[in-house]
Amino acid sequence: MDRILAGFGLKMSECSLTPFGNGLINHTWILKNAEGDFILQKVNSNVFTKPEDIASNFDLIENYLKQTGQNYFFVAPVKTTDGKSLFFIEGDGYYRLFPFVAGSHSIVVVGNEDQAREAAKQFGLFTKVLSGIDVDRLKITLPSFHDLSLRYQQFLEALETGNRERIDAAAGLINELKDHSRIADRYEAIKINPGFKKRVTHHDTKISNVLFNQNNKGICVIDLDTVMPGYFISDVGDMMRTYLSPVSEEEKDFDKIEIRDAYYKAIVQGYLEQMNEELTPIEKEHFFYSGLFMIYMQALRFLTDHLNNDRYYGAKYEGHNLVRAQNQAVLLKRLLEKQELLTAAIFLAASE
Repeated sequence: MDRILAGFGLKMSECSLTPFGNGLINHTWILKNAEGDFILQKVNSNVFTKPEDIASNFDLIENYLKQTGQNYFFVAPVKTTDGKSLFFIEGDGYYRLFPFVAGSHSIVVVGNEDQAREAAKQFGLFTKVLSGIDVDRLKITLPSFHDLSLRYQQFLEALETGNRERIDAAAGLINELKDHSRIADRYEAIKINPGFKKRVTHHDTKISNVLFNQNNKGICVIDLDTVMPGYFISDVGDMMRTYLSPVSEEEKDFDKIEIRDAYYKAIVQGYLEQMNEELTPIEKEHFFYSGLFMIYMQALRFLTDHLNNDRYYGAKYEGHNLVRAQNQAVLLKRLLEKQELLTAAIFLAASE
């Protein structure tokens, strides 16, 4: 740690380090010294195999905001003593340092419509202020991360090569997800439709990736490792998947899964407050589809992993990923049941 901190011009003898947060990917500490508080992270290079690409994206965004004079609060990484955004130790890995935003806090679970609206506003604002960036200059940090076509193909392959006993036992759910294959077909059409634009997209819009101030107003979005070129359906869909139901994908009592209309409308209002002028007419028509896209993809991924003996997500108990897949299939069903009602809410918000 002495060597790591020295890379950022700090001395271990003048700092205190404490493990911080509940993230599952990177190792994180809060660092305190006379200059203030910082967040120190070790990048998980097993997940992000090219950490330099993440740093490149941070630098691209930071430089763009400076050059264009955008009034956006961006938490840029602290540079190393040689001016880089990452400090590398051979045989150990990559580290980075961020200033801790004083007076800020994050929220793990959406607690009310105002929080959902504010988070959606922040993710919309993030994409909007970066609308002038040439997205082709962004590095792909997780290839095919939200490629529904690939996820459906992997699902079909698991039906051929996966655990036969599990395949037989999950026959009902398998057929149910096959019956929704039109959702994957729609994504194929989106990829060739010129009305859909690739933008700077966050790709991980759970509410814990928004910083709030003491008045529960959004400050900015954080955890930009998954920022890549993408379609708006990824960000909006992930908010729908994680905000609409009062229970998470881990819930075994499927009767608790529901779609909260007020939260849906809050996502629509918050996101369109920033992106209404940015989205094309055909994109607005696919706002509701965003939720189907992300929920269906996650159901496929959980079931695929279950059929492949839990080699990607792992499992805390027998059938863990099957439960997750069933959970998401129920969430998908609940959303489809309200399609007509919720689609009307989109057009109302877009016209205001």
